[in-house]
Amino acid sequence: MKIMLSVGEASGDLHGASVANALKLLQPDIELFGMGGKAMQAAGVTIVYDIAGLGVIGFVEVIKNLGKLFALRDNLAALMDQEQPDALVVIDYPDFNMRLAKIARQKGIPVVSYISPSAWAWRRGRARDVAGIVNKVAAIFPFEAEVYREAGADVTFVGHPLVDIVQPALGKEEAYRYFAVRPDLPLVLLMPGSREQEISTLLPVMLAACELIVEKLPDCQFYLPVASTISREMLQTMLAGQAVKITLTSDYPYDLMGLADAAIAASGTATLETSLMGAPTVIIYRMETLTYILGKLLVKIPDIGLPNIVAGRRIVPELLQAAVNPGAIAAETVKLIADPAVRNQVLADLAEVKAKLGQTGAVKRVAEVILEVASRSTSEVSK
Repeated sequence: MKIMLSVGEASGDLHGASVANALKLLQPDIELFGMGGKAMQAAGVTIVYDIAGLGVIGFVEVIKNLGKLFALRDNLAALMDQEQPDALVVIDYPDFNMRLAKIARQKGIPVVSYISPSAWAWRRGRARDVAGIVNKVAAIFPFEAEVYREAGADVTFVGHPLVDIVQPALGKEEAYRYFAVRPDLPLVLLMPGSREQEISTLLPVMLAACELIVEKLPDCQFYLPVASTISREMLQTMLAGQAVKITLTSDYPYDLMGLADAAIAASGTATLETSLMGAPTVIIYRMETLTYILGKLLVKIPDIGLPNIVAGRRIVPELLQAAVNPGAIAAETVKLIADPAVRNQVLADLAEVKAKLGQTGAVKRVAEVILEVASRSTSEVSK
């Protein structure tokens, strides 16, 4: 059996790697190939197109990169003709992946959508479009499954994969030693995103916020986990000459989150990861003005941060656009660390979010769905 996978970002690469590992456990001789990154490659996926430097965000940014994205789509379509996979699995990266899924469907290749377009948040009509393109939606939220089911999609609610993925690998004391972290001093994680565009937009303001944080918490420690899609050299250049020491790390990200007193993170999957590890997070995001205005018109939910969306209310701070400034970031971060009442409430709310995300086993359930769809395809061809 042969499965093609398509992801476009670091978070999708992690999900793709988990799915690949689960597929190989269930069917050891399976062939996996497609577009992904280092994590998927390490999981045994043959990476034909590396996603490093690929991530683009927003309406304006996508338009600027249309030529590059069209060429990539055409190359992947040619790859389908060459390899004839039994199924295509598209993971997140919605606008690109849905176009790729449509091509696969036209070629008679069944499609499984995992980490599907967020139709529950905006452009609900997309759910009908997705239902008409993919053979199966593997839904990660109960409310997502409901929206897609109402739109006519074949849906299986599998639960959220991060419950499986976000687990420490080291003991607490071992983690403190590995990262050379002092447990008696506050630790703040900087997580500016997995795209170069996000890094260049958000990291400078984070660094300026760090200088203000140390005025209130002089012994604060700052660590920055490096996303697999980002050049370490790029970050080192941006950190050169900083008054505050920032330690770059690459390994054991969840262990590091488990040590953190707080995180400052770009809105996205990482904010759910910090939540699962019990790290109160200041969520920030800034985009081009036109993209933001269009988004405000389309998005039908009050919050953009995943922990807040899952909780159904604002439990951690969100700073957007002009509010993404050093003073506001520093003030919210210090409050999460130094105000006991605020901190205790946030920690209780994060425990509630974790409970809402369901039980372990989501990744295995996704793999089972993929094998079922692919087996159906294989049996139809053999008739």
